[in-house]
Amino acid sequence: VQLVESGGGPVQPGGSLRLSCAASGYRFDDYAVGWFRQAPGKEREGISCISRREGTTFYRTSVKGRFTISIDSAKNTLDLQLKDLNDDDTAVYYCAATERRTCPPFIGGPQKYTYWGQGTQVTVSS
Repeated sequence: VQLVESGGGPVQPGGSLRLSCAASGYRFDDYAVGWFRQAPGKEREGISCISRREGTTFYRTSVKGRFTISIDSAKNTLDLQLKDLNDDDTAVYYCAATERRTCPPFIGGPQKYTYWGQGTQVTVSS
């Protein structure tokens, strides 16, 4: 299984970005998958989880209403739309995949996810 993120970069406060994660050897439709981020000097934190099988999505409180997770089944990509970005959103963003059908409670910690991408940097700065 290989996950590859794209779409990161610099963005001004209040701006938007769309991150995408492509998979090989894995179908996002079949399992619970999510996005994490890690800022310098901080622990990796779960942002969102989606299960197409269960029809559920979950978001970290700090991003709810600003970020949207989705799966493009035709392309087999996991996407994250980021809007109204602020300095606290600066981090390396990772897509992560489980081998379970259901999202872990409260998105879950990194240990709940089996496969990881290499990360893509998002820098919010004026």
